[in-house]
Amino acid sequence: MKGNSTTHKKKLLDRVSELMRLRHYSIRTERSYIGWIKRYILFHKKRHPGEMGVPEIEAFLTHLAVDRKISRSTQNQAFNALLFLYREVLKIPLDERIQAVRASRKRKLPVVMTRDEVRLVIGAMSGTCGLMAKVMYGSGLRLMECVRLRVQDMDFNMNQITVRSGKGDKDRWTMLPESVQPALQEHLRRVRIIHSNDLSRGYGEVYLPHGLERKFLRAAKSWEWQYIFPAKGLSRDPRTGKERRHHIHPTIFQKALKSAVRLAGINKRVTSHTFRHSFATHLLEAGYDIRTIQELLGHADISTTMIYTHVLRAGGKGVKSPLDDLN
Repeated sequence: MKGNSTTHKKKLLDRVSELMRLRHYSIRTERSYIGWIKRYILFHKKRHPGEMGVPEIEAFLTHLAVDRKISRSTQNQAFNALLFLYREVLKIPLDERIQAVRASRKRKLPVVMTRDEVRLVIGAMSGTCGLMAKVMYGSGLRLMECVRLRVQDMDFNMNQITVRSGKGDKDRWTMLPESVQPALQEHLRRVRIIHSNDLSRGYGEVYLPHGLERKFLRAAKSWEWQYIFPAKGLSRDPRTGKERRHHIHPTIFQKALKSAVRLAGINKRVTSHTFRHSFATHLLEAGYDIRTIQELLGHADISTTMIYTHVLRAGGKGVKSPLDDLN
């Protein structure tokens, strides 16, 4: 299979990065796609993708499923990276149907904490990470949705959070818990002081999505676009080279959560996503409508939200054990 005959001076992966940035893909997606493309090339002993096609793609995806035993979602991500490479970068149509061995879909019930366990874990956290935990549990946010929150996303008058470009690049609204608002407003006062100090030193810019920086020249330094949970220090943007204050790195929260779970004596496998699972399950327990919970979580399909009804029925499906009648 041959690609475009035009001579390209740029390296293949540089062309992938350049096109993804033009299409406004996130840097996390860019790094992920490039990682899969590298693995694909190495798997085929460094052959150029333009010399390969559907059979080689099938072999690689089958290897991931059979030998590497990756999940179906991970295999889909690898497949999407290769589709982008061939269709968008190399301009090579993949006319044949790709028939790789599919990774198995393992149905797992989500780990959910009780209200008392949530209280213990959050109580074992402090500072910014403790505040983030309250927002994530109280609003049903994913970790990356939380760290990417901007000042303008908080509506204290409407008790509402706007989640922008969530999973599937969709926007949605969810609730802003009243109980966390005083601490959140105090936190924002401290963040504003940090932002003012950055501006006085000639910094204060923040990354703007989808090319907004070119359209609104002063927006990058405006207060409403600043991250609610900023990093402690400035860092250099890998795409532009500008020195900016990015949002807090998700691993900082993950490490703080792991420590809190240990201190709280919780024996469940608790991750940042457990707060989201617990949010949905506890709303169901309180009698809220499944459709409302679906909208708050941003699920495209109601069947995804229905998993929490299975959580409530787990442990015997609500049936009383005959052993209990002996007591």
